[in-house]
Amino acid sequence: MTSTGNGGEKMGAAAKKKGQGPASLPWTVRFQALVLSAACDMSQRRDGTVNRFLFSLVDRQTRASSRPDARGVRSADVDVDASRGLWARVFSPSAEAEQAAPAPLPVVVYFHGGGFALLSVASTPFDAMCRRFCRELGAVVVSVNYRLAPEHRYPAAYDDGEDVLRYLGATGLPADIAVPVDLSRCFLAGDSAGGNIAHHVAHRWTISSSTDPSNKNPVVRLAGIILLQPFFGGEERTEAELRLEGVAPIVNMRLLDWSWRAFLPEGADRNHPVAHVTGEAGPEPELPDAFPPAIVVLGGFDPLQDWQRRYAAMLQRKGKAVQVVEFPDAIHGFYMFPELPDAGKLVNDVMATFIETNTPDH
Repeated sequence: MTSTGNGGEKMGAAAKKKGQGPASLPWTVRFQALVLSAACDMSQRRDGTVNRFLFSLVDRQTRASSRPDARGVRSADVDVDASRGLWARVFSPSAEAEQAAPAPLPVVVYFHGGGFALLSVASTPFDAMCRRFCRELGAVVVSVNYRLAPEHRYPAAYDDGEDVLRYLGATGLPADIAVPVDLSRCFLAGDSAGGNIAHHVAHRWTISSSTDPSNKNPVVRLAGIILLQPFFGGEERTEAELRLEGVAPIVNMRLLDWSWRAFLPEGADRNHPVAHVTGEAGPEPELPDAFPPAIVVLGGFDPLQDWQRRYAAMLQRKGKAVQVVEFPDAIHGFYMFPELPDAGKLVNDVMATFIETNTPDH
């Protein structure tokens, strides 16, 4: 694991290699990645729609449970706007852990990956991952079940994310979650497409806080954003995309292109500013002073890594605090596989430190 401060220009050793071979993975991870990739391929119809029934055959779902699991985490589903199917799953400590809480806990609002079009907060890997976040980070996790493309294109997912923050500010957490929380220590987090959503929701929220008189003193204040291999892109084919095509599991250029076509407005190309956020294909985004500190996590076997480095460099040019952490041997989505050592390092060493550092007391 390598880490850099503002800018993140240093590259991990694996990211420098030319013609690198496949990642070394346990057979269980390789098998799960193969099944997920095959399900994604088969579920994408030629007309741009998704065969959701077919995908559901491999998308295992986990129900929320008010009974704490073996590690003391419970969950509850909350309707944010039933008219459009917007809801969230809230993960919180058990009663015993609540009593031991020395101070109000931070809140992590999480956006799952899936190319804007697949998976949900109930998908078993994301349910399990958010449970780990709750337990290991000492935080209440609000996992957002945003609307999916192509049925709901841009900006639906961003609207949903912003509305969940407004809901938290106006309504708070469910009454049966007795643990005290501090909404001024709210962190947005997301993986892959969810990382893209987290960035744009943070951008919208901080602009609104700066310009909207009705939102001048929001209850929800963003303390930081945690982007796990965020999904950015453009019409250009980067060195990493070309080098890792056919080598890296889970994602490939065909899947990435399909996901952008499903999400972006009809007729838009990948240089649209919600995909190409770095300013190299158009004006750089105007980031308000309140835009929070960011951490960007990269993997040496992730075809998207060049776009992620460009994103971090853009934040640096704009004078924003940004840290880049690279796992040279990590594939895209490595955080979903707890058997991988890097998944544990990500939570316990990287995310925990970032949350602890970016608090009002530091």
